[in-house]
Amino acid sequence: MTEPTIFELSVKGRKNNYIKPEDGIGGDIEKMLGKENLREKPAGLPEMTENEVIRHFTRLSSKNHHIDKGFYPLGSCTMKYNPKVNEQVARFSGFSEIHPFQMTGTVQGALHLMYDLAEMLKEIAGMHAVSLQPAAGAQGEFCGLLMTRKYHIKKGNDKETVIIPDSAHGTNPASVTFAGYRPVQINSSADGIVSADELERVIDDKTAAIMLTNPNTLGLFESDIEKIYKICRKHDTLMYMDGANLNALLGIARPGDMGFDCVHFNLHKTFSTPHGGGGPGAGAVGVSERLEPFLPKPIIAKNEDEEYYLSYNRPDSIGQIHSFYGNFAVMVRAYAYILSNGSDGLREVAEAAIINANYLKEKLKDTYHLPFDRHCMHEFVLAGTNQKKKGVKTLEIAKRILDFGIHAPTIYFPLIVSEALMIEPTETENVQALDNFADILIQIDKEIDEKPEFVKESPHNTPVGRLDEVLAAKRGDVAYIE
Repeated sequence: MTEPTIFELSVKGRKNNYIKPEDGIGGDIEKMLGKENLREKPAGLPEMTENEVIRHFTRLSSKNHHIDKGFYPLGSCTMKYNPKVNEQVARFSGFSEIHPFQMTGTVQGALHLMYDLAEMLKEIAGMHAVSLQPAAGAQGEFCGLLMTRKYHIKKGNDKETVIIPDSAHGTNPASVTFAGYRPVQINSSADGIVSADELERVIDDKTAAIMLTNPNTLGLFESDIEKIYKICRKHDTLMYMDGANLNALLGIARPGDMGFDCVHFNLHKTFSTPHGGGGPGAGAVGVSERLEPFLPKPIIAKNEDEEYYLSYNRPDSIGQIHSFYGNFAVMVRAYAYILSNGSDGLREVAEAAIINANYLKEKLKDTYHLPFDRHCMHEFVLAGTNQKKKGVKTLEIAKRILDFGIHAPTIYFPLIVSEALMIEPTETENVQALDNFADILIQIDKEIDEKPEFVKESPHNTPVGRLDEVLAAKRGDVAYIE
């Protein structure tokens, strides 16, 4: 008998029989909540037994791909393995069962953890102060740009634009627009970086900030960063660093030392939280001394008696940007990750990520085109242009990779590379995993020569086959309606 292929498994009248109302669990609901707070009609939930529910979600979890199941080289996403000790710490009752409305005197441990985590992040990034409040990297960007705007308004500066490289993450121009500025693109040089000469041509006294990802989305370090800093200072232009690729810098280089005024940390990426499927995340921001007054409030402070509290006395703050104080469980995991690695261990993380990326790059560059043939940092970008000439697109290569139990790399990004394959192996993969991935990509190239239609029809053995993407775009319906 084959397993069910539909989700509608509910059968009217079917229910769980392990716990009965007469057992006293839950008590008299009407008496507890009041009749006026009860639903007039049933919620319309599926009617199933407990074992059917467990089997259903177990089936789904076994079909899904995740970092505990296999290699996940998704460029710019840092899909590293997450040590399970961090999960255990996040589940301690003193962390998982507290409530944001509790009095600060009853959550001193949580406040202590957040205070110390902010201090650690300050040291890692070389910044003056840190807020843990933003819930994601994109919100961290928006937060940084709101502080930038407040800074310039406070100084009486008339600023209108923010410079963004052509290789930037898509959230950068969106954040700039939402913050009320106009994005101005700066083109990458032939070396794949932002050149100081090109910046001199684009920047002017109306430029509020420049947003850089360093290393950038090509996996290359912005080697003109000192020149960029001096140019920006002449125009009172702030420097924002998108911290998406911070995994390459840990213990090696600090954004604050490069002159950045603001950086966001993707705690879920660099500091260990499972984040496939859209969450959870945390986008803490670190700032220089001149942006510190504008940080979101409240901040966590400590009084003379070594007691921690939430300080709202921030007259120049941009205000609160997240309910309560952010995604606390992500902070707990980051705290445990940093402590378990220590300063030397964090540097080893970055060094191993860089070595892994360069190892893979060298193994694959003779088969797939390498647009920028230089030493990379934690990730690199190949191009499927050789394969496209033979009739198979990068999208089809990515679909074929799925057949081998490996998640595909990021494709078609950054936009400045045609047929891009953006690969980030992270530090947690061993040489056997890297060799296996390289062998698979080389095998796919051979398949393109011998049986291109087979590759173009991929994937062949995944739980869901090749979708009609045109139809999905026209008639997409992802909502369940009873």
